[in-house]
Amino acid sequence: METDVIVIGGGAAGLMCALTAGRRGRRVHVVEHANRCGKKILMSGGGRCNFTNTGTTPANFLSANPHFCKSALARYRPGDFIAMVEAHGIAWHEKELGQLFCDESSKQIVAMLLEECARVGVVVQVSCAVEAVEGLVGGGYRVRTSQGTLTAPSLVVATGGLSIPSMGATGFGYELARQFGHEVLPTRAGLVPLTLSGKHQEHYAELAGVAFPVSARCGKARFDNALLVTHRGLSGPSILQVSSYWEPGRELRLDLLPDRDAEAWLLERQAAKPAAELKTVLAEAFPQRFAQRLCEVWFANKPMRQYTHRELPDIARQLADWPIVASGTEGYRTAEVTLGGVDTRGVSSATMESRQAPGLYFVGEVLDVTGWLGGYNFQWAWASGHAAGQSA
Repeated sequence: METDVIVIGGGAAGLMCALTAGRRGRRVHVVEHANRCGKKILMSGGGRCNFTNTGTTPANFLSANPHFCKSALARYRPGDFIAMVEAHGIAWHEKELGQLFCDESSKQIVAMLLEECARVGVVVQVSCAVEAVEGLVGGGYRVRTSQGTLTAPSLVVATGGLSIPSMGATGFGYELARQFGHEVLPTRAGLVPLTLSGKHQEHYAELAGVAFPVSARCGKARFDNALLVTHRGLSGPSILQVSSYWEPGRELRLDLLPDRDAEAWLLERQAAKPAAELKTVLAEAFPQRFAQRLCEVWFANKPMRQYTHRELPDIARQLADWPIVASGTEGYRTAEVTLGGVDTRGVSSATMESRQAPGLYFVGEVLDVTGWLGGYNFQWAWASGHAAGQSA
């Protein structure tokens, strides 16, 4: 069957690209190998879909080419997506830090995208596996699928990355990119819990479930948010954020008391409660189990009056610059995103079209553009899908 645009992948970026191209009068076919579209949208935000972030800027993305995302993000902004959400009567709220969620269900976002596609005649085929892709002499592409063969002058690769293979994630998009002469930069799990091993894990082992605010630092990256101790290591928003910057051998530090001057606070507590033990004082700032563990493993526990004015500043310095020796990450199994991917130097930042193969486009997570936690990756999906949909 002949059509104008074939989109491989019915996720956020693929559906946005399809409906945008459809609005321009293009005949569009979306090919999705799973039994339904938008599976990652459905599970996002605890089932409420953190569909964008109002504070989105290019600085919220990691890429070997940090300038690449600027054009698409400038031409399709969070407000543009919010307008579509509101036109469909979907109620939403801001949770924190510009993060927008559906009041009810992420199913509403998938239904909205599919309705917009249907409105402009986009054909969506689910449970449809791609068996082969070839470039045609004279231009265009032939895609052989389990439901028949499609040909079109434009082919959009919206296959996502490697994160959460249980949802159907594969490296197929990277294979396609290489087939048509593109470089694929090394990939790794991003926005992912960190694992600890040996004595580092033993120190935290009995604290699974304990959570409190920290400031996590890796190189120049710094994130202030909650930390969560797990059975295998550390998670929580601050750790997920900084995990995208961390690699084995890189130094990772936490400020365990980000909202206060630790030294001034300890000296003030010493004057106010000289008979109180350190673990009791620390329990004013930390969950009790963590305060107790600090004094079992790292600090000598004694009444506050017994600490010298050299000892308390030393404890304060440690609390403000706490080393974490991670052994690795939980990997793609639980990662929210994939870092690396199709090298953007081979792709137009204005249209997402391949510089090597005319009519071939790459959108969303398959590209080497990875956002922070908090709706940024969805905004990249909408913006890159929109850019390709305007050109394909």
